[in-house]
Amino acid sequence: MDISSLLTPERVVCCQESSSKKRTLEQLSQLLAASAPNVAPEEIFEALIGRERLGSTGLGQGVAIPHGRMGGLTEPVGAFMHLEAGIDFDAIDRRPVDLVFGLMVPAESTDEHLQLLAQLAQMFSDAAFCTRLREAHDSRRLYDLLHHWEPSRKLA
Repeated sequence: MDISSLLTPERVVCCQESSSKKRTLEQLSQLLAASAPNVAPEEIFEALIGRERLGSTGLGQGVAIPHGRMGGLTEPVGAFMHLEAGIDFDAIDRRPVDLVFGLMVPAESTDEHLQLLAQLAQMFSDAAFCTRLREAHDSRRLYDLLHHWEPSRKLA
């Protein structure tokens, strides 16, 4: 599955104000629920916070990928927020997080979930790409960058 198919312009937000990890997950839950009519934002929040209790989804380098699986979803859905200021996300490198990609997949989508997480990890390990995201000043530009990202191809 292509990462761009997870997003819509309405679920990509630039310069989002947030004061904490909990508040960021609440905001992310609202965005994700906007395209999942069978799932309430509170249910998504509980899934995300439950996953965070197992270990932070803060990857380091200012990036977090909160994610989870849940019933009621028929297809994977994503949302992205570029935070106005970095927040403490208990990231592995202890750096503040300002790039947050939320992912929710149907409960039975174990393999797809892992494949999507691998693609997201590859996307956000690209330092130049993350710099372009941070330099974007509006949601439309962020969406365009995310929508047109392609994994680098390794030469044989």
